[in-house]
Amino acid sequence: MILQSLIMMQSSNPTLRESTFRNAGPITAGATMTVNGTAVKTGILTALVLASATWIWNEISSGGQPAWFGSAVTFGWIIPLATGLIVSFIPRTAPWLAPVYAVGEGLLLGLISWMFESKFHGLVLTSVLLTCGVLVAMLAAYMTGVIRATEKFKMGVFAATGGIAIFYLVNMVLGMFGIQIPGLFGNGMIGIGFSVFVVVIAALNLVMDFDMIEQGAAQGAPKYMEWYGAFALLVTLVWLYIEILRLLSKLRSRD
Repeated sequence: MILQSLIMMQSSNPTLRESTFRNAGPITAGATMTVNGTAVKTGILTALVLASATWIWNEISSGGQPAWFGSAVTFGWIIPLATGLIVSFIPRTAPWLAPVYAVGEGLLLGLISWMFESKFHGLVLTSVLLTCGVLVAMLAAYMTGVIRATEKFKMGVFAATGGIAIFYLVNMVLGMFGIQIPGLFGNGMIGIGFSVFVVVIAALNLVMDFDMIEQGAAQGAPKYMEWYGAFALLVTLVWLYIEILRLLSKLRSRD
């Protein structure tokens, strides 16, 4: 549960809001944030995640755990957490730290994915495809106006996301004392229902990200905010992927 708590604390995206772009600092002519530029940066960060995840997956699959394995795992969860917090509070660091975050996150995701795949064959590929499908669907819904990021929508999604983050954090603390919350993390109907709810909230956070990125570009935010927007979107995608992975594992364990 520590992993889920760390992901949730990063994934609520409290820093990706209008004030972040308003306070980004002065801009220079011809050097402003664009939606296309943010999309390119998102692609770069995603490629880094996939590369590092694939690398550690292959290393583990080819022969167990080499001497540097422990260091790679440590890098995989400490570095993303540290860089994620720095980027969240100091957006100007995003062009340098967002790629570091992506590499570290990829190592962690590669390890987690390998663990799930070793238990449920084919689960990772299905989770990746579903994550991509949800991303495309939510983007289409946002672009066509089917889902609008109104103030009520933002408030509801933010409240639900914050509530989930607090719940995971409390569960992590209780877990340190050997206390487990029954039902919610099992493969029963309650556990599956909870996972479906979290997946839906994670998906709705994508709409929040799209809206804030579009507003940042419209307000003429500095060019480095493209990396910040890409970082925030990647955090949500990582959260969504993990939650889909957990949901499918619950469903497969019932077979």
